Amino acid sequence: MLADRIKQRFKVRDTGTEYRTIWQCIHIDAPLFAGILILILLGLGILYSASNQDIQVVESQIAHSLFAMLGMFLFAQIPPITYQRWAAWIYIVSLILLFAVLFVGHSDKGAQRWLTIGFFRLQPSELMKLAIPMMLAWHYHKIHLPLTKKSILFSFIVILVPAALTAKQPDLGTAIVLMVAGGSALLLAGLSWWFIGGIGSLMAITAPVIWYFMHAYQRQRVLTFLNPERDPLGAGYHIIQSKIAIGSGGLFGKGWLNGTQSHLHFLPEHATDFIFAACGEEFGFIGSLFLICLFMCIIARGLYITMNAQDTFSRVLAGSLTLTFFVSFFVNMGMVSGVLPVVGIPLPLISYGGSSMVTLMASFGILMSIQTHRKLLTT
Repeated sequence: MLADRIKQRFKVRDTGTEYRTIWQCIHIDAPLFAGILILILLGLGILYSASNQDIQVVESQIAHSLFAMLGMFLFAQIPPITYQRWAAWIYIVSLILLFAVLFVGHSDKGAQRWLTIGFFRLQPSELMKLAIPMMLAWHYHKIHLPLTKKSILFSFIVILVPAALTAKQPDLGTAIVLMVAGGSALLLAGLSWWFIGGIGSLMAITAPVIWYFMHAYQRQRVLTFLNPERDPLGAGYHIIQSKIAIGSGGLFGKGWLNGTQSHLHFLPEHATDFIFAACGEEFGFIGSLFLICLFMCIIARGLYITMNAQDTFSRVLAGSLTLTFFVSFFVNMGMVSGVLPVVGIPLPLISYGGSSMVTLMASFGILMSIQTHRKLLTT
């Protein structure tokens, strides 16, 4: 009886015949939240082993996760119409902060990516992962599709300016994610495949120019990707050890806490960028496949939310955030297994770190907002 009363207490009439559940009342999409929570919990177990059972690293990651979940909950409460109204200002402020990094940014390990504000360090390029798709979604909603040449040119400026500033820091991995975030919004807005083919051809033609402007370490990464054995103890060491770790896991893996490549420090960055290799070593092909399936479940839910969005802004924004998440985990797994060059993109929700997780969970909060507010929207 008490359970029934609680259930009825948190059911709110939405239309004449439909009711909203407690999850909808607090604007949390239950299937998406369940997938995220399972992935984070599994990630903590993988991180505990990959960090050589360093409980302080795990405690720090738990703190990051709780803070990120709080951000997700707060972003989920904001209706999509509010994001639409503030999209242009969010982009402009993020761009100003990104420019400020060039002059007063904090440097660490040869990269200038952060702004120090009191006791808080902010990475403006992370804000751009949300600002770019939000800005483009607002623009496409405002002009009414289909795309025109003028709107395509505007989109390229919106994407390339922050991507170039981010690459200059240098942070090639995040710059690629920003281009993916903007490019996916363009694709969802109806960019023709002929145009996409033309862009691909132009990039192929200008490859020598791009190569000239790349940093030395970025060129080295491309050469190492093509032939890691050319320098097995130097530039190729990371990817060679990563493939050894994945291959040694076999079908079922060596077992949790029994990895040797990561525990004996053969595998570099085993708690951050190369954590998927540690997972493959300990849980094998079956465990890695299960992890991939979890990622795909979250992506499937994001695409479902995209298809059920009620206006252009919500559809483009939800689709762009979902595809960006897909590319992030795909590129990480690809570079760890030697299929793609190493570009420094962490494995979402698994790799140790706070900045990328907060941004990612904020994007999930926006997805939940689009899903749970959709019956209240008026187009």
